[in-house]
Amino acid sequence: MKSLCDLKALAVAANIRKIREDKNYTQEYLAAKLKISQNAYSKIELGRNNITLNRLLCIAEILEIDAVTLLQMNSVEQH
Repeated sequence: MKSLCDLKALAVAANIRKIREDKNYTQEYLAAKLKISQNAYSKIELGRNNITLNRLLCIAEILEIDAVTLLQMNSVEQH
């Protein structure tokens, strides 16, 4: 059974993916902006990689969204 923290981390990953898709950005685009491989970026969206606060802030900047929105459990439904 996953902990609440694990579930919240998966929600953040889902928020990132949903907002990226809403903006019609590819994983390759975000990976290039972050200077990481597409494979590494894919693992972020799948919730398989823990990301740093700095990386989260960079993703929010690229997606042109407030980082707090990415952290909210229900923000996917707002977009």
